[in-house]
Amino acid sequence: MAHYFSEQPRTASRPGSVDLVLPDLHLRLETDRGVFSPERVDLGTRVLLESVPPPPQEGDLLDLGCGYGPIALTMASRAPDASVWAVDVNRRSVELTARNAQAARLDKVRSVHIDEVPDDVKFRAIWSNPAIRIGKPALHEMLTRWLTRLTPDGVAYLVVQKHLGSDSLQRWLGEQGWQADRAASRAAYRILKVTR
Repeated sequence: MAHYFSEQPRTASRPGSVDLVLPDLHLRLETDRGVFSPERVDLGTRVLLESVPPPPQEGDLLDLGCGYGPIALTMASRAPDASVWAVDVNRRSVELTARNAQAARLDKVRSVHIDEVPDDVKFRAIWSNPAIRIGKPALHEMLTRWLTRLTPDGVAYLVVQKHLGSDSLQRWLGEQGWQADRAASRAAYRILKVTR
């Protein structure tokens, strides 16, 4: 069975839409089968977007595992002068995010495959609802790859369900030399704030 973290989902396309409603933002987003949470904006994503402080107002920002774009588009809306990189391994997700950004007139969103970000780009903020279900080795490899691209003053916010290992992930990050603190907790989700 194909998963949302497959590069080319085998699931037949069935376009749909969801509403992202936040205190400062209301967007209708195009979705499809074969991407993460196509029926509604995932609760973890909502907890993240309702809990984190505003992103830096300039520089490069990253939505790691963008899906159809709710995190990237929120970052771009809250920081209109920043460049927001929306990356995913799933090409259907990348295309959806690009279309949703265009529809929302958020022209500073760059939706690209995860391997297409130039090596010299460093991020002042990373927001992510990471793909925990890819397994610990792949998750750790992905986080190591992208957290090392934070600027010296950069901050990452990760939302992880408690029963899917938020506490063990926090411990692992600390063991790798990162400062990992619980920034918020709601509805069985933890927001981890990660800095150098």
